[in-house]
Amino acid sequence: MIPSSVTHLFFDAGNTLVHVNMEVVSRTLARHGIRLSPAELWRGEHRARRAVDTPEVVGTTDDAARWRIYFEAILRECGIHRPEDVEPVLRDLHDYHRRANLWEVVPPEVPGVLRALRGRLRLGVVSNSNGTVREKLRRTGLAGFFDLIVDSHEEGVEKPDPRLFRVALERAGAVPARSAHVGDLYHVDVVGARAAGLEAILLDPGDVHADKPVRRIRSLRELVEGMDSPGPAPL
Repeated sequence: MIPSSVTHLFFDAGNTLVHVNMEVVSRTLARHGIRLSPAELWRGEHRARRAVDTPEVVGTTDDAARWRIYFEAILRECGIHRPEDVEPVLRDLHDYHRRANLWEVVPPEVPGVLRALRGRLRLGVVSNSNGTVREKLRRTGLAGFFDLIVDSHEEGVEKPDPRLFRVALERAGAVPARSAHVGDLYHVDVVGARAAGLEAILLDPGDVHADKPVRRIRSLRELVEGMDSPGPAPL
């Protein structure tokens, strides 16, 4: 799946390396009298994800605004519509996210995939975040896999602006034509990576982007399927 010419592989963080802690979301809802299980919330999430992944939304909002649109869409898909129900839940979730980052659950396959890739590629993270992504990846045990972590909050520029990718490329000493980026949002990750000259791979677990002209994977495991045993990482 990864082109043989690639020497540097960059990842988005949220919904790529780490998932939303739906246990926290479920408990927050319960405190406000709304009973939804993490499984029900995940079903709503898969339907809601495209609400933020349109050229209109991405072109007229920033990452903070899309955070709200995303969670509003999840709640709406789960049948929660009334502002008096939605607003206190979003307020509590935002407070948790500001302190700890809601994207903090590592899918079981991620460490093994990163371990396999680390043996042959230079790895990095390029994330739209709120200044907490580096600490979040350290806390979840993933930070050590990466040569660099670029947080949009620290740089003052967000994907899909290609300048954020150029920051990562420069710090990694990477050539755009020999670099790739893996992310879950077409109009943020794919559009931004391509604008900076990188190969783009779209993580599409819900198979909702079949109409998009891009390499798609359903799981990060597909990045390493068929790989030979790791060789030395490129210099």
